Amino acid sequence: MTAVTDLTADEARRLILRSQGLMGADVRRGGVHAMLRRLGAVQLDTISVLARSHELVAYARLGAVARSTIERAYWHNPAQSFEYWCHAACILPIEHWPLYSFRRRAYRERRYRWHQMPDNVDKLLARVRESGPLMTSDVGGAKNGGPWWDWSESKIGLEWLLDIGELVCTRRTGWRRVYDLAERVVPAGLLADDLSDEECVLRLAAVAGRSLGVANRTDLIDFLRLKGRYAAMLDEVLLSGAAGLVPVAVSGWPGKKGQANAWADPEALASEPRGRHRTTLVSPFDSLIWHRGRTERVFGFHYTLELYVPKHKRVHGYFTMPVLAGGRLIGRVDPAREGSTLVIRRLSLEPGLSPAKWAGALLDALWSAAEWVGCDAVRVDHADPPELVPILSMTSTVK
Repeated sequence: MTAVTDLTADEARRLILRSQGLMGADVRRGGVHAMLRRLGAVQLDTISVLARSHELVAYARLGAVARSTIERAYWHNPAQSFEYWCHAACILPIEHWPLYSFRRRAYRERRYRWHQMPDNVDKLLARVRESGPLMTSDVGGAKNGGPWWDWSESKIGLEWLLDIGELVCTRRTGWRRVYDLAERVVPAGLLADDLSDEECVLRLAAVAGRSLGVANRTDLIDFLRLKGRYAAMLDEVLLSGAAGLVPVAVSGWPGKKGQANAWADPEALASEPRGRHRTTLVSPFDSLIWHRGRTERVFGFHYTLELYVPKHKRVHGYFTMPVLAGGRLIGRVDPAREGSTLVIRRLSLEPGLSPAKWAGALLDALWSAAEWVGCDAVRVDHADPPELVPILSMTSTVK
């Protein structure tokens, strides 16, 4: 039986930060490509406040990389990455194409996800094969005129073909997916590597484990969105050791005393995390915090994204972004832009933290973000505690 390694909650947190590329001197090496491979998946989302989430994820780890550079790194020719379903709709390294064979097969067998399949699927596939890559605008548009889920038959058909792997998205134009034949875009060796369901889950467990650093079963399930027989496969490869992750006992995490309650990447355990912590705003869809239960367990930070909460019921704001500093989540801000001013509609420092101690970190986080998106002033409208407002609201001339 594999020996169980004991970790304090603080040790686990530091290992997680390093694995996520948010601690240490070497985490910026390789730029956006290396970052994507470190994380295994970068979630996509349509909302853009300061920037879109996949840009914010890169910014949090790499600093003020130009947004155009980030975009080119994600969507490149030849393809360096592709879009598919992991934790959610994500950008994934192109070499991970075979790992999602199990999901493509499952969609093909069901012939249904959110919509019933239309009759024009074969015609759409033939159109792409004959005419080359296309967007939904080339085949009548994405919507029927109703809510966002009221897709046109062409949109349903293209998304279905993407789900089953006949089509693939490896680039976007104006935030719209460009659909192309997988056989034209995915390298032949990857396309031919048709893994079994069990092998897919095994390899993805290793990917998720490396990305998270230290994770319990719930964290791994959430990262990969596995259920049913696929979740059972995950359990098997974890218990057998086939996934390459090792059992650990993290103090303070749920579980029986003296028994393993999590799994760790052995490379993460091989050396002690050292180096500087990143000070940055964090996207709500960043893999560091996308599992809210894990966020509370690791950081003691209760976080709810309130964009779907009615305005009069919001506590912290529409698109609240946690602030990472010193290896902790020290507060949250609700950002907006007014011309060249970064406006913080509401800022909250975590209870018990000293404004005098953490004001400098908050100032660094806000100004770094402002300069990255081209703002030359920062204004804080409301803060808790209130004495932070005059400290953090400054123009570029007095920064």
